Amino acid sequence: MRRAGRAAALLVVLSAVLAVLGAGTAQAAGYRYWSFWEGSGTGWTYATQGPSLVRPDDGAVQGFRFAVSEDSQDSAKPRRSADFAKICADTPAKDGSKRVALVIDPGTAADAPAGETPPAPRTACAQVAPDASTAEALASVAKPLRYSSDALLCAISGYPGSGCGEQVSGNGHGTPAASAPAAPAVSAAASGSSASSGSGGGPSAGVLVGVGAVLVLGIAAVVQARRRRG
Repeated sequence: MRRAGRAAALLVVLSAVLAVLGAGTAQAAGYRYWSFWEGSGTGWTYATQGPSLVRPDDGAVQGFRFAVSEDSQDSAKPRRSADFAKICADTPAKDGSKRVALVIDPGTAADAPAGETPPAPRTACAQVAPDASTAEALASVAKPLRYSSDALLCAISGYPGSGCGEQVSGNGHGTPAASAPAAPAVSAAASGSSASSGSGGGPSAGVLVGVGAVLVLGIAAVVQARRRRG
């Protein structure tokens, strides 16, 4: 009887611990922001520098995607192909300038801030000076742009109308992920910082505290049960 009682108590404790850990994962937070991508014949690669630092060559394809994500590995890619020939087909080459193909994807309704509707994805061919950055190429075809006081890119062509890299609790796009990244992950997508890969998949401090509390209560229950039977 004592062994059965101990086993039952331990199962209760284990179930409670798993419930707390599951709740911590489900409530993971993300950030809503414009991520920056570099295109090639094989698809899209998350940029390792911000658009103000990248100076693409003639014939390059650069992409922007608005979405909610926890880190660069979780970030949604632009939904248009990185096809320079197609995007810049109607823009002939010109001496003293370069052509940069841009894919601008405002994302889905699920990623949009409350009360806003994302415009349709579009492409544009920017014809700019040979030393122009991606940020300058974007400004030439997608005004108005909005930046924060920290030079983070907040809006392209006026979307979204407010907000800038804000944290979204409870996973804003429905795909479970580990935990929210540090703020520089948002900076990397918008300005000159290097990209961050996030903070990993471990539980947060709050989850660990909750687990500790559950374990203490469970141990106390086992001890109390033993005393009663003794």
